[in-house]
Amino acid sequence: QVQLVESGGGLVQAGGSLRLSCAASGSIFSINAMAWYRQAPGRQRELVAIITSGGSTNYADSVKGRFTISRDNAKNTVYLQMNSLKPEDTAVYYCNADGVRPTIVASSRSYWGQGTQVTVSS
Repeated sequence: QVQLVESGGGLVQAGGSLRLSCAASGSIFSINAMAWYRQAPGRQRELVAIITSGGSTNYADSVKGRFTISRDNAKNTVYLQMNSLKPEDTAVYYCNADGVRPTIVASSRSYWGQGTQVTVSS
């Protein structure tokens, strides 16, 4: 079994910064992609940023130039540095680990964290 534990959310004023962390633990041989999603009240969950095991990244247009995703493969941890935060960034942020294999020959699956609240005040 694999668990994802997120941390770093909170309340911040517009223009401020936060850094989210998500650590994966359990039976892990490899993880393909790790990503951050967010869901605001009354809205669908959306992809914020994604990073592959090789370090390739992709961002939602709304956060390009403000957010940076990174990962430490040795620690199975992904980070999201959020700068110049706006009230519209307010949401619950979820970590996702995709293509997780417990052994080299096992099939892969996806896991989600429990979510961390980010609130940006105007």
